[in-house]
Amino acid sequence: MQEWLPRIEGLVLKKYLEDKGYIMSTIKIKQVKSRIGAPANQRKILDALGLRKLNRVVEHEETPSIIGMVNKVKHLVIIVK
Repeated sequence: MQEWLPRIEGLVLKKYLEDKGYIMSTIKIKQVKSRIGAPANQRKILDALGLRKLNRVVEHEETPSIIGMVNKVKHLVIIVK
């Protein structure tokens, strides 16, 4: 049976959907060190995250795969709140 969503707008709707599990929370990732000298697999991870230049910030949903990728390159990136 399908659950109907209430008629609410804006941030209230986003908060409702996050609480119900329809939307995952997001994290912002910032590249703080250069990819020069990093192994090829770490450079591919940075590409997959969308980080190609220093001081760029990208936003991703907080999924186990994204968290795993961030952990692999944790010396090159930081999590921005």
